Amino acid sequence: MKLVILGGGGFRVPLVYGALLGDRAEGRVTEVVLHDLDAGRLGAVARVLAEQASGVPDAPTVTATTDLDEALRGADFVFSAIRVGGLEGRAADERVALAQGVLGQETVGAGGIAYGLRTVPVAVDIARRVRQLAPDAWVINFTNPAGLVTEAMSRHIGDRVIGICDSPVGLGRRVARILGANPDEAFIDYVGLNHLGWLRGLRIAGRDELPRLLGDAELLGSFEEGRLFGADWLKALGSIPNEYLHYYYFNREAVHAYQEAEQTRGAFLRDQQVRFYEELGRPGTTSSALKAWDATRAEREATYMAENREAAGVGERAAEDLESGGYEKVALALMRAIARDERTTLILNVRNRTTLSALDADAVIEVPCSVDANGAHPMAVDPLPGHATGLVCAVKAVEREILSAAESGSRATAVKAFALHPLVDSVAVARRLMEGYGEAHPGLGYLG
Repeated sequence: MKLVILGGGGFRVPLVYGALLGDRAEGRVTEVVLHDLDAGRLGAVARVLAEQASGVPDAPTVTATTDLDEALRGADFVFSAIRVGGLEGRAADERVALAQGVLGQETVGAGGIAYGLRTVPVAVDIARRVRQLAPDAWVINFTNPAGLVTEAMSRHIGDRVIGICDSPVGLGRRVARILGANPDEAFIDYVGLNHLGWLRGLRIAGRDELPRLLGDAELLGSFEEGRLFGADWLKALGSIPNEYLHYYYFNREAVHAYQEAEQTRGAFLRDQQVRFYEELGRPGTTSSALKAWDATRAEREATYMAENREAAGVGERAAEDLESGGYEKVALALMRAIARDERTTLILNVRNRTTLSALDADAVIEVPCSVDANGAHPMAVDPLPGHATGLVCAVKAVEREILSAAESGSRATAVKAFALHPLVDSVAVARRLMEGYGEAHPGLGYLG
């Protein structure tokens, strides 16, 4: 099988390739094509992959190209992990928002809207080209904002695009381990939108073990989300929120922490990755690309959501919390289920159909899905409580305004998206945000 990785010069690509190296079954991926607009980044990542494959028999071949059409032809799977505007764009998103006293995180609030307005037109173009050049391919979308981008692409290639995120999987695995269960044997009752969901139950052998966790303050304080949100708030909610809900539940504290930070997350990652690519691109360098990548990745994981932990007063990440849900493992499991009809259950971003009655059938949600050769099928779930339904509906309405603005080129609609978001508290602020982002991102000139 042929796997195309869009954003193939990106920092996380070795995680995907490493997962492929461990797959020896019939029908596995044998050809990987990296696509990126930056040939230097492609070369650096290709060096890392070559070291990963050293000594591995029949490792998938790797080629790289800056020609999108060339990459897509003959693809069986397309993994999309692009970043429109790069990390400099993310840093600008944060600066503009914080200058107005609102959150600039890349998927939440004003920063997420700005990122979506830049990304949706590019994602739509990719979907159209996939439909033309590789109509039988499945697109696995990891491009943020993942739910929004998946919904934009689904309007052109339907259910053949599936969004993935490691955040709910990581949460479920942490909760299972705290309860003394094997994460691979647990069913995670989780539902919402991407970066806006709640774990409402964790079933082992048919029994929901979450009430045991919620009733034990000591257990609640022993893992990342428990420390981040606090035991009392989790008990009040009766569920475990996705870590990104800290931006909503403790918004004032999070914004203050970001304003006081020496450097925003986007600026930190930008500088970190500049150093990484410069080191690997230095003429005559003989240093290990794989070791440089691994060291950079470890630093990245250790500093994840540092400002939120600072706001919550919980200090550095514990060693047991450093393991993510492994989006590369989710991607591999998804590809195997579709290509080999190896039925499995995964938390994915898919069209709602009738899963949540508060949303229409085409709204992309994040929910447990049964996956087989025909794709991903959302499973029936209990309704969300009123407070969660209200938040999901409000944010989905904002996503729809972003999609409308991207399709129509309407600046007024883009301002409306900012103004309607729960974390933007003023129409006047929304207008200033649009003006600031227009100045920071020439690519938003399409919004007239």
